[in-house]
Amino acid sequence: MDDFLVYGMLLDGKGGATPLSTSEIDTWQPAQGLLWLHFDYSKPGTLKWLEEHSGLDDIAIAALVAEDTRPRATSHNGGLLMALRGVNMNPEADPEDMVSIRLCVDEHRIISSRKRRLLSVDDIVRSFKEGEGPETSAEFVAVLCDRLVRRMAGPIDNAEDKVDELEESLLSSARAKLRSELGQVRRQSIALRRYLAPQREALSWVQSERLPWFGDDQRLRVREVGDRLAQYIETLDSIRERAAVSQEELVNQISEESNSRMYVLSIVSAIFLPLGFATGLLGINVGGIPGADNHYAFAIFIAILVGLAGGLLVFFRYKKWL
Repeated sequence: MDDFLVYGMLLDGKGGATPLSTSEIDTWQPAQGLLWLHFDYSKPGTLKWLEEHSGLDDIAIAALVAEDTRPRATSHNGGLLMALRGVNMNPEADPEDMVSIRLCVDEHRIISSRKRRLLSVDDIVRSFKEGEGPETSAEFVAVLCDRLVRRMAGPIDNAEDKVDELEESLLSSARAKLRSELGQVRRQSIALRRYLAPQREALSWVQSERLPWFGDDQRLRVREVGDRLAQYIETLDSIRERAAVSQEELVNQISEESNSRMYVLSIVSAIFLPLGFATGLLGINVGGIPGADNHYAFAIFIAILVGLAGGLLVFFRYKKWL
């Protein structure tokens, strides 16, 4: 098996599938059954095989090997061209770093491609081994959409729980840590929503487009998947707004504390400013300083300073500045 071909299977129409060799794929005919080919488009052999053996036109081939895609769906030569995204559940990966899959589907053949492993595709392969896989190309699309959206629930629920936790600890945790975690939650929700919104539009198009080989049952399932995806998008919007409000509240608290400290410093400065002026004035080393020869002059001067400070405090309280 060539390294660019991840899966090559012949679906039996009863929930099972048989792996095919490269030679069997080259001699496949529609009468044999539904063919599914899953490629790694980052491998050089993928483009060569598609150009020489797939029979697809340039538009379909370009869609299958495009490096960067936005979720979409469109009809093409009686079939379906799709680009979908799933959360990255691979080990040590960020869920918001979403994995893409491209599909070119018609009644008799499914050609898909990806660069990184997508666990939703592995779920479908596992279902074939258990004899419970999709039986038609339309059902394959519906099941894949369902699997992709189901795996989004975990990261979205985790983000929502994280926002709840941060809101509760807003008054007690370290401020620098809270700001960082709130920013991370906002970035994650924005990154997820960036691809989920167009994916919802793609699913809406699939359920509304009248392809002859796409049955009503499959349209109903895609509609349910689209409704669930819409709920996830609303949850992400809520997470983003709550995180923004929490960040704003955190900034307000920090500003209030800073203003309070600056206010205290301003009051202290206002009290000691005249005292400092008086001590500085009498501290100059020139002749004629009042009280220089009086033994009680220092005590009198201290009493005057204390009285001045007390008078300022009374004045501030009268003005309700304290």
